[in-house]
Amino acid sequence: MKIGLIQFNPVWEDKESNKEKISELLNSKEIDVDLLIFPEMTLTGFTMRSETYAEEIEGESFAYFASITEKFECDVIAGIIEHSSGKYFNTLMHIEKSGRLKNHYRKIHPFSFSNEDKHFSAGDKPIVTEINRWQTGLSICYDLRFPELYRQYGRDRVHLIINIANWPDTRIEHWSTLLKARAIENQCYVVGVNRVGDAQGLHYKGFTSIYDPMGKTIASVEYEERIIFAEIDKTIVDETRKKFPFLDDIRLV
Repeated sequence: MKIGLIQFNPVWEDKESNKEKISELLNSKEIDVDLLIFPEMTLTGFTMRSETYAEEIEGESFAYFASITEKFECDVIAGIIEHSSGKYFNTLMHIEKSGRLKNHYRKIHPFSFSNEDKHFSAGDKPIVTEINRWQTGLSICYDLRFPELYRQYGRDRVHLIINIANWPDTRIEHWSTLLKARAIENQCYVVGVNRVGDAQGLHYKGFTSIYDPMGKTIASVEYEERIIFAEIDKTIVDETRKKFPFLDDIRLV
């Protein structure tokens, strides 16, 4: 599967400017991929103003990303602030290349260190979605610190795990180490897409990365606003699990 990871510096709380930035970035390259992945809260940055920037799951942001799926004939993973039944969620959308909403995942672990839990409700279930016959586990930023979620995905034998993030550079070694660990322990590809730039006193260096089922780095890019292209091979997952059948020995106690 061919993937494109969009690492960019979002304009703080400005959806229209970020749509323009993304469109300009996409139009500057020949896009020939099966899947495009964007960072957490793609069009706003990691704002706590959930009431101001929230929308229905198939609202204006969905319409924008759906137009991308149709233009480039690929699936899209992107982040929004979702309003549903009087609650606000930090949500990841999976939109199929047809422009249809395939699945959405609500962040299970709001980042209490920055009071995200005071502005967003927690999601309550893991989500496995199918992308080009790849079983794919979904997650967002701080989720990465909680291996219990990813063990569910390993038990489900997903081929790929995706994490979209706004992860600051002060803890970037944790980001890269945890992504790699999630790949090794679950014997699958892990993709982490992070932002770059500065916002609200924090600096982001990106380090958008892909790790294979043995923990080998396929791609890792710091600082640059760019699309990172890569091709991943599902047979590598199957071969790794056959050669080292460690997942058969899971004991969830």
